[in-house]
Amino acid sequence: MDNQEQKHKRRIRYKGTHPKTYKEKYKELQPEKYADTVEKVIQKGSTPAGMHRSICVKEILEFLQITPGQTGLDATLGYGGHTLEMLKCLNSKGHLFALDVDPVELPRTRERLERLGYGSEILTIKQMNFSNIDQVALESGPLNFVLADLGVSSMQIDNPDRGFSFKIEGPLDLRLNPEKGISASERLKTISQEELEGMLLENADEPNAEAIARAIISEIKKGKDISTTTQLQQIIKDALKFLPEKNKNDEIKKACQRCFQALRIDVNSEFEVLYEFLEKLPATLAEGGRVAILSFHSGEDRLVKKSFQRFFREGIYSEIAPNVIRPSAEECNTNGRARSAKLRWAIKA
Repeated sequence: MDNQEQKHKRRIRYKGTHPKTYKEKYKELQPEKYADTVEKVIQKGSTPAGMHRSICVKEILEFLQITPGQTGLDATLGYGGHTLEMLKCLNSKGHLFALDVDPVELPRTRERLERLGYGSEILTIKQMNFSNIDQVALESGPLNFVLADLGVSSMQIDNPDRGFSFKIEGPLDLRLNPEKGISASERLKTISQEELEGMLLENADEPNAEAIARAIISEIKKGKDISTTTQLQQIIKDALKFLPEKNKNDEIKKACQRCFQALRIDVNSEFEVLYEFLEKLPATLAEGGRVAILSFHSGEDRLVKKSFQRFFREGIYSEIAPNVIRPSAEECNTNGRARSAKLRWAIKA
């Protein structure tokens, strides 16, 4: 009884019957301790706080055709869901390398996988940008399979301290590695209206880029420090007051999503990093090596598509996906974050 009383006292108290903020969801944040609660959240079609649900796992594994003894790379480790499934395919024979730039989540994923029995004898994890795939290949040798999931992980989006979501108050950061580069807040202090408008158009296809860029730069010129996610959200809302009332709230929400996406892509140089990865990729693959890339934005998908097509024409890839592969309707219904995913693949000649 004493232990139960102490446990109750340690719980974070919250208003109402269900926790709403990230830190209040103490059960979801301890999946190894509260597996039943986590399962209930997943069954409802949601992603538990602090977790990430891997997308297109079945489709990816069917294409990669991983067999014991092979050497592979998960270029974007994240929560480790895809990594875990690939390790199961290796069946303790061969080796998997895994990369991630996030110094916050990488140690947690490493520890989680080690608890499941996947140590250094089968898995090598490096805090490294996947644009440095050539450096990995120097250690690994030719790779039989490569996976790159270009999406931001749910545990990054849901944690307000990371500043990836406008839905909750947090610092306007948006860096995948908060120890490097400048935050989105700092970026806005140095950008011109023309440059910002171009960023919103190129990185997010934002139809109201001009109005939003003008409003943001106007606030900065007034000496306002846009340092939080909700401050930026409010500026976007105010800038789009002219929209028709019928769909205004929905359009403003979409505009916020696009603007945050555009800023995230910019501060992390995501297109430049992806282009460098795609250019180096063929040289790291073994003959017959397979690569699958999961993207979540039209700009990313265009880069992947054009790279695969160019190397296919040059005879470097023997085969590429004829069409983009989308998650099944069933997966989209049970995991809303899968809806924008696009999968493409290629095979080295």
